[in-house]
Amino acid sequence: MAPPIETPSKIPISRHSSHPPLNERILSSMNRRSVAAHPWHDLEIGPEAPKIFNCVIEIGKGGKVKYELDKKTGLIKVDRVLYSSVVYPHNYGFIPRTLCEDNDPMDVLIIMQACCLMQPFLANSPHFFCDCHACVCLFASLPRISLVPSHGFKTSKRVEPVLPGCFLRAKAIGLMPMIDQGEKDDKIIAVCADDPEYRHYNDIKELPPHRLAEIRRFFEDYKKNENKEVAVNDFLPASDAYDAIQHSM
Repeated sequence: MAPPIETPSKIPISRHSSHPPLNERILSSMNRRSVAAHPWHDLEIGPEAPKIFNCVIEIGKGGKVKYELDKKTGLIKVDRVLYSSVVYPHNYGFIPRTLCEDNDPMDVLIIMQACCLMQPFLANSPHFFCDCHACVCLFASLPRISLVPSHGFKTSKRVEPVLPGCFLRAKAIGLMPMIDQGEKDDKIIAVCADDPEYRHYNDIKELPPHRLAEIRRFFEDYKKNENKEVAVNDFLPASDAYDAIQHSM
């Protein structure tokens, strides 16, 4: 005699569950507006400001695309591609919860170890090829470089990108007074506070003069083909940077 066929017992479903069914939760979320954190307003500036502060990265070193914060949404948008044949000499961003005379947050140029704008899965591979303008400029000074025809530069040095939209801790070391089309647009010069190669810098006078000359020249030239005038004055020490950040807070 064949044994009786057992039917699996149904798992009881509690009608008093604290969560509604999945499809109801999805429809509910579609009908209400969710509010994401805004990097300018919601990110803390940091307890050690104005000396050490959080900084949101908008543009990576070597970038020619002018990314910037969209004030309404908090997203990073493409504002324009630079008109001149120049690239950003260092990572560039802003300090959250600050406001300057131009109605924008305080701008910061962060000096840290070399970065490349290659996609992370390419830049992290032991050997990769790149013939973009940023990498050509960067790799010219790196060891163990060989030029491969039609493939750009080949290097075994690991290079890490700093991506737009991330934030890091920066230490102010100086101030670059700048006038952009008749409007004050000062830039904080900083180093990455968590980069062992640069975190020991405390004042802008410790940087090589040529490094400062490159920074100055970039900002003097990057809007020339737009017929916009930019004037850069002499760099000021860390104490002036602290005062500028404190005022913007």
